[in-house]
Amino acid sequence: MIEQINDAYAYISKKVGQFSPEVGIVLGTGLGGLVSDIKVSHEIPYNEIPHFPVSTVESHAGKLIFGKLGKKNIVAMQGRFHLYEGYTMQEIVFPIRVMKKLNIENILISNACGGMNPLFKKGDIIAIHDHINLLGGNPLVGANLDDFGPRFPDMSEPYNKDLIALADKIAIEHGFKLQHGVYVAVTGPCLETKAEYRFLKAVGADVVGMSTVPEVIVARHQGMNVLALGVITDECFPDALEEANVEDIIATAMEAEPRLTHVMKKVINQL
Repeated sequence: MIEQINDAYAYISKKVGQFSPEVGIVLGTGLGGLVSDIKVSHEIPYNEIPHFPVSTVESHAGKLIFGKLGKKNIVAMQGRFHLYEGYTMQEIVFPIRVMKKLNIENILISNACGGMNPLFKKGDIIAIHDHINLLGGNPLVGANLDDFGPRFPDMSEPYNKDLIALADKIAIEHGFKLQHGVYVAVTGPCLETKAEYRFLKAVGADVVGMSTVPEVIVARHQGMNVLALGVITDECFPDALEEANVEDIIATAMEAEPRLTHVMKKVINQL
């Protein structure tokens, strides 16, 4: 794994030269539009980077973007990877490992998720403050990468409370309020049954999705500060459950994206 990370890092370094990113960004389903606000200096398709996975989901562009967002140099994943695509946990988090080699200390992660908390509605944005891993695996299983982090990393605060407070402040100044809650990660790709939604709510989850948690685990293993924001794209209330439509989910994510993008941009520039 170390050799593969070094290969990818060497290729990227050759492509971007002296460009030095300060912040990492992961853009989720329907949330790739932030790239239009980036003053792009380098754009590398995933399939050109040694050992990088390739996005197979239609709404994920599959590019690593280097550029300036406001006053900060950033690197953004325009598209991420999921367990349901057939990737291993280690493959899913490979780009996060490479970001660490690029000396990234702060990472902002976005996703589209289903809301199970009755106080949440479609189109709301949630600041994730904790998670439940029901993916059936962990990206840290296997030989520990000692150069990146400890064998048994602490997960008492996976999402940085100071970054969440900053995001809250920025959202309120912009005229809306962030929801707060617990994200549960499941494998997908099918959406949940009514009984499964009841179960997930009963074990303490507010929203459900198919990503984010592996990336957060590895980011924290590496000592990165994490802010994760989700767009609630559908309401998953078992007693009033409607048939899900992926096109509608993506459309809702894109409609809410300007507010999420505003928060992310302002947080990045105040780091």
